[in-house]
Amino acid sequence: MKWLLLLQLLQLTCYFTSGSCGKVLVWPVEFSHWMNMKTILDELVRRGHEVTVLESSASTLIDPNKPLAMKFETFPVSLTKDDFQALAKILIETWMLAAKESFWIHLSTIQSLFDEFSDIGVKICKEAVSNKKLMKKLQESKFDVILADAVGPCGELLAEILKVPLVYSLYFSPGYSIEKRSGKLSFPPSYVPVMMSELSDHMTFIERVKNMIYVLYFDYWFQLFDEKWNQFYSEVLGRSTTLSELMGKAEMWLIRNYWDFSFPRPRLPNVEFEMEEFVQSSGEHGIVVFSLGSMVSNMSEERANVIASALAQIPQKVLWRYDGKKPDTLGPNTRLYKWMPQNDLLGHPKTKAFITHGGSNGIYEAIYHGIPMVGLPLFADQPHNVVHMTAKGAAIRLNLETMSTEDLLNALKEVINNPL
Repeated sequence: MKWLLLLQLLQLTCYFTSGSCGKVLVWPVEFSHWMNMKTILDELVRRGHEVTVLESSASTLIDPNKPLAMKFETFPVSLTKDDFQALAKILIETWMLAAKESFWIHLSTIQSLFDEFSDIGVKICKEAVSNKKLMKKLQESKFDVILADAVGPCGELLAEILKVPLVYSLYFSPGYSIEKRSGKLSFPPSYVPVMMSELSDHMTFIERVKNMIYVLYFDYWFQLFDEKWNQFYSEVLGRSTTLSELMGKAEMWLIRNYWDFSFPRPRLPNVEFEMEEFVQSSGEHGIVVFSLGSMVSNMSEERANVIASALAQIPQKVLWRYDGKKPDTLGPNTRLYKWMPQNDLLGHPKTKAFITHGGSNGIYEAIYHGIPMVGLPLFADQPHNVVHMTAKGAAIRLNLETMSTEDLLNALKEVINNPL
């Protein structure tokens, strides 16, 4: 999972000019949170990116016995290192004692601890953004992206002030409150146990009721938690805003979790923003999804031009998984992609038809989402699969090697205008 996060973060080079390295500003959180983030930062540095970590003078991030692979920008705060370490010790000891108490005493104790550290967080953040010398230096540095830990507010405020894209690293927040409100992730309490509830995904009716109560408790808790940050952020920006609003502007969330560890829950559709904009631009006509599967992403130029010519004549927008030379007859309504989130696109409400080679995965996805098909079978089970679909009135079969532009155009019109 660690390396998956590294690979995802390295995709941030899309913010950087081609062939160059980027400048990353980091707003970290102490202790184990820093250990997770440092793994990513070390890899970024190794690959040539310039990483600058913002730390307060009270921070304990730097180990004087180890060489530093990244830059640290230290700003002065009224809190001392000894003060911070003493508070951290109290937090850990109090939390361990509270864990032995009843669940509600445990939760109320954690809430008090969070509130106390929230006050410290607001104080440190205020001293950072009010430091004119520091903010001027950060403005002049022209960072390409800010990486922040979502449980330690302030990174989103810096991103807003510096007008820089924001990326979060996060394992969890109590009750998944941050993930739900700002990350728009879904955690249905009927079968997804709330983090810190100590419930499993096999809940009795009474446990589900408890889980729902926990959800309401955490949601209320974080409303109170946000109030001081909402007021502070509004004062700094000179306009009414909220912590949740600024966090919701993040370009990417790197969630430190994986399917083999977490319980089942809904996942967000894996549709890129640019792709979604193209889909939405189709209006009432909708889109056509075209893919010949994972094994075939190329074809002869002559066949590609025959297909592109047909696609150019329909009112729908077309998303075509194709890795060959751009066809000369490609219309403005068609975009080529080396990879597509096929199932998510077939499930999109604007999808009208699916041009497919007839592989079993794509067939089942189209059946599930109720999308009519134009089948272009190539080999193996594909002809047999398409025969099944044509017999049931869910597809029209064509021969990829012999079909004309008119054949494909007429087939598309038929399945789109007269679906089963």
